[in-house]
Amino acid sequence: MENYRNLYLVGLMGAGKTTVGRQLGKRLSRSFFDSDHEIVERTGVPIPTIFEIEGEDGFRRREAQTIRELTAMSNIVMATGGGVVLLPENRQRLRETGWVVYLNVPPLLLYERTRHDRNRPLLHVPDPLAKLEELHAIRDPLYRETAHIVVDGGHLVASGIVLHLLKEFNQQCQTP
Repeated sequence: MENYRNLYLVGLMGAGKTTVGRQLGKRLSRSFFDSDHEIVERTGVPIPTIFEIEGEDGFRRREAQTIRELTAMSNIVMATGGGVVLLPENRQRLRETGWVVYLNVPPLLLYERTRHDRNRPLLHVPDPLAKLEELHAIRDPLYRETAHIVVDGGHLVASGIVLHLLKEFNQQCQTP
């Protein structure tokens, strides 16, 4: 049994990381952070603007810096951006400093959840469902490599996921 100082949620955009993370933070009496929201707050511009000006590489550099800073904190719950696992240094920091939960949601359901959201620059393509399927195929192995637990986020409501994770977190991650 390990005593993890933090709890992190990873998964594709629209998986419910922020919703579940906020609820977990309240239930565990921990501060909640969304790494994408932190980047927006720090830069003062929306993520699509960062992508437009700096490209995805520029955004990923900002994301890595934000992850370094947030994972240095203790007793937090963090929802990460969907692409956080692309950089090996992020995967390593997440895994070493917290209990990582992968919310795995099928691409079709993600499409239903995100199709009207204009703040998803990677989905500004002619076929967003195909893009989500591609992202899932690339990132799923990386999420699984990083995660301590994989949760099927496609069949449960957020409150059910929270209850399941609280039980698992308390069994696996808290000292007696």
